Amino acid sequence: MKEYKMRRGEHLDDRMPDLKAEVEDAFGAVTGTEERGGDDLFVVSDPENPVFERILVGAAEYSGKKDRLKVHFEERDAEDVIAEGNAEAAADAVDVKNDFLEAATGRDAKSRRDSMKRAVEDDAPDV
Repeated sequence: MKEYKMRRGEHLDDRMPDLKAEVEDAFGAVTGTEERGGDDLFVVSDPENPVFERILVGAAEYSGKKDRLKVHFEERDAEDVIAEGNAEAAADAVDVKNDFLEAATGRDAKSRRDSMKRAVEDDAPDV
């Protein structure tokens, strides 16, 4: 499960007022909700792209802090997908995922990676 911060001064509700509709537009029909860590997440149990087996998406709410986007992508092994003749779907899955995350957070893939690296470095114990 990964959590993504919004761009400075922005909130998830502002970027995606109807998160469920955005999830359905990007990945397929929402089939239910699931509670993870105190947050209700939308479940897409039969995503349109064959690379994905299951997707969980929702807002992680923290008191006194901005909400974050909470996402978990369960993916099939890329070799299996390509062996089935779905090489194009494998490439498309990366684009769909990145486009959705950028639309939700306002941050491109490089910016999201850099932010996660800083978070890991901040959490590292001093030696």
